Amino acid sequence: MIEHMTFLSPLAALFTALVLGGMLCFAAVFAPLIFIKLPAETAGPFIRQVFPVYYLAMALGCVPAALLALPVNFSAAAALLLVILGFVYARQGLMPKINRLRDRQLAGDAAAATRFDRLHRLSVLLNLGQMAVLLYAFLLLTGLF
Repeated sequence: MIEHMTFLSPLAALFTALVLGGMLCFAAVFAPLIFIKLPAETAGPFIRQVFPVYYLAMALGCVPAALLALPVNFSAAAALLLVILGFVYARQGLMPKINRLRDRQLAGDAAAATRFDRLHRLSVLLNLGQMAVLLYAFLLLTGLF
């Protein structure tokens, strides 16, 4: 039983690291390149199509990490569940509101622009918070914390 449990933690840490790496790559490389390399009228609609896939892929990547972590480190598993819930909230709650507000902003609604900025900032902070929680879970799973 002990050998089985000691094998779960490195696997959970691996899945956690993969999700964190994917998030960092998306934020630092992929998203900026979309806006640098594509015209604005293409970049906006394209990123709208990418974000639902991003949130879903990252949430699904956390599922095996959380399941593998559960028997060996409850705190890490709970942290990973929190990250999954953050992705669900961002995809199903924040993103549709942000998109509607952006459309209204582009149509000239100044009030929508303010709300868009606020919710967009919230989504960025949520993403950064998720990265921090993933790092915490990784450190727990590797015994470094």
